[in-house]
Amino acid sequence: MSDFGKKITFSDFFSEGQFETQVETLAVSKKKGSLSIGVPSEITLSENRIPLVPNSIRTLVGYGHKVVIESGAGEKAHFSDHDYSEAGALVVHSKEEVFKCNVILKIAPPTLDEIDLFSSDQILISPLQIPILSDEYLQKLKQKKVIALAMEYLKSDDGYFPIVRIMSEIAGMESILTAAEILSKSNGGRGTLLGGISGIPPAKVVILGAGVVGEFATKTALGLGASVRVFDNDISKLMRLQSQVGRQLHTSVINPVYLGYQLVSADVVIGAMHSQLGRTPIIVTEEMVSKMKEGSVIVDISIDQGGIFETSEMRTLDNPTFKKHGVIHYCVPNIASKVSRTGSIAVSNIMTPLLLRAGASLNIESLLYKSKGIRHGVYVYKGCLTNEYLSKRFGMKYISLDLLLTSNL
Repeated sequence: MSDFGKKITFSDFFSEGQFETQVETLAVSKKKGSLSIGVPSEITLSENRIPLVPNSIRTLVGYGHKVVIESGAGEKAHFSDHDYSEAGALVVHSKEEVFKCNVILKIAPPTLDEIDLFSSDQILISPLQIPILSDEYLQKLKQKKVIALAMEYLKSDDGYFPIVRIMSEIAGMESILTAAEILSKSNGGRGTLLGGISGIPPAKVVILGAGVVGEFATKTALGLGASVRVFDNDISKLMRLQSQVGRQLHTSVINPVYLGYQLVSADVVIGAMHSQLGRTPIIVTEEMVSKMKEGSVIVDISIDQGGIFETSEMRTLDNPTFKKHGVIHYCVPNIASKVSRTGSIAVSNIMTPLLLRAGASLNIESLLYKSKGIRHGVYVYKGCLTNEYLSKRFGMKYISLDLLLTSNL
């Protein structure tokens, strides 16, 4: 039975079952795509996650794909080399061996040294993380003529960003739990209990953004007993948030005067806004931060896209905080890495069906042509920069990916 003409959305793509019953057919020879997928160990940004877990390896190997894992890559997420070997992966001790695969999957951007290991027509799937991008980084990727996809810009047909969404659920919860830790005196905070106790009012939490991060941050903060204020310029998001939470909330559009008034008395401020393409706008100026309380806490989850606080500076999990104007800043792009095992499984659940579809399509380029949502994640294509924001930021020539794919037909 032919599947031609059947429209498969990006959302379906990530939610379809992987073990559906197959229709019985005659033994007809049919060419199948087989991918070799390399997963190197992460050495930057204190990254503890891994993009494929052993259960996903079993699925990929069962479909005829080869998976090469660098030894020790899963240890920080408590997945041993033995776990991967038993699942069917080839565990190697050489990073060069991993980079011989035609698809390289990473949970952190490759380093400049790792880019040197690429060869033309390889496919890189990893986060982009705009604050650490450099001209040299993009030039090297272009010179290698690879196809580079940014995980956080992979988009579904209904407007969602699957990787961002699942990581946002984790980040929203973890941001409040992290802020609660930092507020304690032992961590340099004001010595304030987030939820308060009888006779003492709870801490005040301001959340900027009513998307998925904002939703889970709000639920977690309310669950701990904090007093919450949510700001967003999208009224429909604020309405949806109140519906999801199931109670009336203190919400507002982002009015600089009213926002500044709320920040003065805030104990915790969460930056939870996502840009569909390029850098997030700065919402909180340095002047606003300077008027906040001594020992209050800022958690800028948007730091991987530049941050929404003017005072934000990217840090790592090894050295996550710094003080500016007496306010403790927590600006770690991979906050979900604090719960590395959960984060790894979450990413793996999304990447596995994508790789299976790529194999079924014979190659990722065919998949790019069919799926607008996946094309949205491509920023370098065989020597050409295809992301308009990056071309403007670094003064590089921009070429539309749609034109490049059409010209290859």
